[in-house]
Amino acid sequence: MTRTVTLVLVDAEGVLRGALPPFPVGTPWWQEVAEVVAAAGADITVLRVLHGDPSGAVTYLASCAAPPPGLLPAEADLSPHPLRAPYAEIGGPEASLAWASGALDRIGLTGAVPHQQRTWNLSAIWRFDLPDGTPAAWLKQVPAFFRHEPVVLRMVDEVAPGLVPYLLASGEEGRMLLAHVPGEDRYGAGPALCAEIAGAIHPVQEHFADRVDELLAAGVPDKRLSVAPLADVAKPYLAEIPGLAELIDGLPDRLAAVAACGLPDTLIHGDLHPGNVRTDDDGNLVIVDWGDSGVGNPALDVLRLSDDPEVLRQWASRWPGCDALRAVELLRPVAELRAAVTYADFVANIEPAEWPYHAGDVAARLRCAVDR
Repeated sequence: MTRTVTLVLVDAEGVLRGALPPFPVGTPWWQEVAEVVAAAGADITVLRVLHGDPSGAVTYLASCAAPPPGLLPAEADLSPHPLRAPYAEIGGPEASLAWASGALDRIGLTGAVPHQQRTWNLSAIWRFDLPDGTPAAWLKQVPAFFRHEPVVLRMVDEVAPGLVPYLLASGEEGRMLLAHVPGEDRYGAGPALCAEIAGAIHPVQEHFADRVDELLAAGVPDKRLSVAPLADVAKPYLAEIPGLAELIDGLPDRLAAVAACGLPDTLIHGDLHPGNVRTDDDGNLVIVDWGDSGVGNPALDVLRLSDDPEVLRQWASRWPGCDALRAVELLRPVAELRAAVTYADFVANIEPAEWPYHAGDVAARLRCAVDR
């Protein structure tokens, strides 16, 4: 599905100036805005979604220092919202780019040119290229509930240098500047790479298995398994999803059985699928996007990574003295309940205009939990 994009423009002072005529872009994902910026025909910065629908029609608010003539009449609610991300505010991207440029200047990368790549309720991402076009660094800015990511990057890099993007700088309002990671994202990777990913993260998880207090003290979210948040997220759906009530009723016994398997709580990535891994031609492997990280059961990471029996067997062999494979089987529906909790937390902490990104995700994950 393509997108039909409408850009409502404000000028540098935040005055509503009108809208560009709608135009199509080939990439369907609303948060990906590089193609929108390129197709706009004006020097614009996308701020946030104003509204959209499943047909692919989406309207963004964008800033433009010199709006072109001939704009269409437009209306937009420009009032503040307490849950709006700083990078979605008028003037927010400019402040973040100024911060990033200053940080790059201090490390000798003067003159790097920013290109907007993504903006949505979970992050804003800009690529900085050197004058010759070589990618040099990435500005990533995240909302308050992901602001532990730079801390986690530093902690992981101390244990396994090179396994995560190198953190060049971090700042206020969720800003971080990351060194460019060459290679490609490995969406759809097969069992061989998944096994390699599981092996690469294991020393990190082994290291932090007896350092949970250190993680929590550093601000890493507590995602250890307990009945209450899983039951709470399911409660509004108990009558409409067959089998969900029975699953929730059985959670105390299920989580007790998981605990008896002996896997320690440790640092988990939280979204360890191959698309969050980059590899280059030399076989270097880098795990990116640690915003969902927390303290939890490592079986949740391998469940997200792969369902291949050999990948799971190799992973389990690294946890001697634990019944790791039984923990995986017990946690299959729990992993889906945890995902429902995550999506519910997103919705609770973003402004309503951003909710369509996650429309239906909570109910979908709860249905998957019953099916697992």
